[in-house]
Amino acid sequence: MKKYLIQFRPFLIFMGTFFTAYIILTVVYKFYLNSFKADEVDGITNFVGQNVEQLLQVFNYNVSIQKNGSNSWLDVLFNKQYIVRIIEGCNAVSVIILFISFVLAFSGKLKVTLLYILSGIIFIYLLNIIRIALLTILLFHFPEKNHLLHGVLFPLIIYGTVFILWIIWVNKFSKYAK
Repeated sequence: MKKYLIQFRPFLIFMGTFFTAYIILTVVYKFYLNSFKADEVDGITNFVGQNVEQLLQVFNYNVSIQKNGSNSWLDVLFNKQYIVRIIEGCNAVSVIILFISFVLAFSGKLKVTLLYILSGIIFIYLLNIIRIALLTILLFHFPEKNHLLHGVLFPLIIYGTVFILWIIWVNKFSKYAK
């Protein structure tokens, strides 16, 4: 048994660190979400909505993002037509938690690790804002492509990007980089 613990030590450390970070960050985020009433939109999702609205308005799109009257999401009106809603799951926090957990599990030097995590959070957040804005525009023009755009293409883009960030981290900055 001891032989296997020694042999698989790097893997076990990775798994232990990853799941510990993931669980802690998820619990902290759930406490944050629980501080809002059931019909309220949390602050991060509100901020995402504001940024999507600002981005689309920069390109002179007629967009309005407002809280849904009795629910905990934001309605996106594009050319005065309801297109999509932004729910808590659209704010990319769960993707960011996954990203952070992986980077911590393959941590390198403290300063480099923290800088990569901060840069990654900003990059993922900005990519998510662009993702929601593009999704809004595309669903306005191609509503029949909802499943392809929302269910396949855009998740592939955000998760694919995180995967690429992980590959870069492991190969260039982690303690396992050559």
